[in-house]
Amino acid sequence: LPVIVKGVMRGDDADEAVRKGVHGIIVSNHGGRQMDSAPASIEVLSEVVRAVKGRVPVFIDGGFRNGRDIFKAVALGASGVFIGRPILWGLAVEVGTLGCRSIREIQECKDVVVDEKYFAKL
Repeated sequence: LPVIVKGVMRGDDADEAVRKGVHGIIVSNHGGRQMDSAPASIEVLSEVVRAVKGRVPVFIDGGFRNGRDIFKAVALGASGVFIGRPILWGLAVEVGTLGCRSIREIQECKDVVVDEKYFAKL
């Protein structure tokens, strides 16, 4: 089972994690909710990427709101970007236009959960 470590914010921690055998790193300050003095994930991304030296993929999350933000992270060496709130905002708009009022109604509406055209692209 591949192990990916989330919450890495320092290059030396990333290097040690890779030496211990992890399969990937997620640079994350967990939304800054845990420590208000933590740096933004994007600020430490380059340090972590340098420390990993291409041995495992380095992902990032935290504060990404648009394509420009994602482009910056990829340009700084991220293998991928995890996003949460923008997807939830879009989902909230979609379910509202479909008239869903509860989680149960969302689960019953398969088009909201996964559009069937998605599978045609796989």
